Amino acid sequence: METLKIIPEKTAFISIDLQKGITSREMQPNKSNDVIKNAAKIAEVARANGIFVVLVNVTPFDGKDSLNPIVDNKPSWGNMTRSDDWSEIVPEMNPQKNDLKITKRQWGAFHGTELDLQLRRRGIDTIILCGISTNIGVETTAREAYQHGYNQIIAIDACTAMTEEEHINSEKHTFSRIARIRKTEDIVNAIMNKTPI
Repeated sequence: METLKIIPEKTAFISIDLQKGITSREMQPNKSNDVIKNAAKIAEVARANGIFVVLVNVTPFDGKDSLNPIVDNKPSWGNMTRSDDWSEIVPEMNPQKNDLKITKRQWGAFHGTELDLQLRRRGIDTIILCGISTNIGVETTAREAYQHGYNQIIAIDACTAMTEEEHINSEKHTFSRIARIRKTEDIVNAIMNKTPI
């Protein structure tokens, strides 16, 4: 694996859809609680070392603003009843006033949001990415980030999906071509300059 030095002022940590209504579902291969624990650990170390933290959630504004193309396999979650706190970031992520909160209306965190603008204004060229689900929100955001020219590190044990197959497919066939794939411990150590990744 190629060594990557993390430069805090040029790096952002972005978590995708770690919100109450999504993390409450059964996920594989990593349990939602483990994903949250790992993501929260990275966020804490990132904040302490001057890395910009971005917390992304997803929610429709009025039910008419979501993407609704004609498809063969319509996602079932689009019809689910949402509680009032469905889109709230889980408290374990410990949102801080200096974190950027991005609300998206579709799979990826770049399309239709100010994410790219806010990263570029801060001179950020590298993102550490994690969240739920691996093959939807995380992969779409990773593809968008790749096309915007960002270097990426995927915290693979801070990601999970509805099935293990979906998670592994993203890891093996997409992330390996557009990012570096690492575990939480490796990322935390690299941020703290303990061990290069």
